Amino acid sequence: MIKRIVKLTFREEEVSTFLTIFDESKNKIRSFPGCQHLELLRNEAPENIFFTYSFWDSPEDLDTYRSSDLFKSTWSRTKKLFSDKPQAWSVTQVE
Repeated sequence: MIKRIVKLTFREEEVSTFLTIFDESKNKIRSFPGCQHLELLRNEAPENIFFTYSFWDSPEDLDTYRSSDLFKSTWSRTKKLFSDKPQAWSVTQVE
């Protein structure tokens, strides 16, 4: 299993747009093969920072998602809203 955290920093005027995009896509991502969990956490201050927290069955499943049309369409709509480059951390759990 791979656990992934992504820090997303948006321009303050774009937060509501991001929340709309996330709301439209979250169930599609959650049902993507290999995705076990996806959650969005909002930072308290400043409020324009969010974290996505997800579990994937394997690094290959995450790579498949990141190569998918779903990711590409969500990313193309979201990337223009950032005020800072996203940061990602991944940990692979070995059983």
